[in-house]
Amino acid sequence: MTEHTPPIAGDDAAALAGSASHEFETPEGLRALLIRLHESGPGAWQGDREAAELMRYTAVKYQPLARKHGLDAWEVASAAFEVMLAPSTRKADNPWAVVTRAVQITCGVEVRAAGMLVSTGKVRHTSRIAGFHDAIRFAERENLADYHPAFAVTAETDDEDESQDGDCARVATALSEIVELFASAGWDAVLVADCVEHVAYRLADLTSRSNAVEVLRRDHTVPVLLGVPPRSWSALLRIVLGHPAPKHAGTATGDGVLLRLLGGEPLDSLRCDTGLLAAIWAAKPDKSDVP
Repeated sequence: MTEHTPPIAGDDAAALAGSASHEFETPEGLRALLIRLHESGPGAWQGDREAAELMRYTAVKYQPLARKHGLDAWEVASAAFEVMLAPSTRKADNPWAVVTRAVQITCGVEVRAAGMLVSTGKVRHTSRIAGFHDAIRFAERENLADYHPAFAVTAETDDEDESQDGDCARVATALSEIVELFASAGWDAVLVADCVEHVAYRLADLTSRSNAVEVLRRDHTVPVLLGVPPRSWSALLRIVLGHPAPKHAGTATGDGVLLRLLGGEPLDSLRCDTGLLAAIWAAKPDKSDVP
């Protein structure tokens, strides 16, 4: 359909059906119309008056569902249109039931994708997606102080607000410098920012830094959602949070970039660490192995 007429106001399709009844409102009538449009060949939908009436009826019919999910009625009608083109819909015992179920799924996917900041395709096809929840900015979490005192907010002095702003600024600066450091070694800045944001958010739930790398590394769905190869994701975790092996305890490798920056080490010092830069460069994703 190339022309959209605003749906008639109302809570359901009765607003449209009250003045005129259409055969396509019944499952048998919809099937007959879909078969006729299919047999008419390409372009039949664009110039057919009954097809236009069907789409207006569809927009009104699913308007409450669209409103419930915060979507435009014509977005939902477009999803219904795509389903109506499928051969399985024409052959179904109840085509309207097929369309309704597909629209319900589409609404849920749209809302889920918007909340998780990913594409609808990843929500539809990524395994274990149900275990995730909407994205939350790391600054909205409450337990980051367990990772480093810079994440803490205290009320011991009259300068509480100033102290809080200073701690937040330190964390934000450290995360920004990590992105800058990785970008200088050839990483895509947007990709690194997404990864670092997720790591900072997850730190709110991982009270022990010693197991943070391992817990995040074992979550195989995260690299797929972020669009980073598993090997690069594991390396990024070790570089940012530190290597958990006991032999690296107390070393720059064991501390990780984030702790070094929060501890006061300047970014220029990290840039002079040739071993660190080499590790970052070696972990850089290749186009051939991006999931």
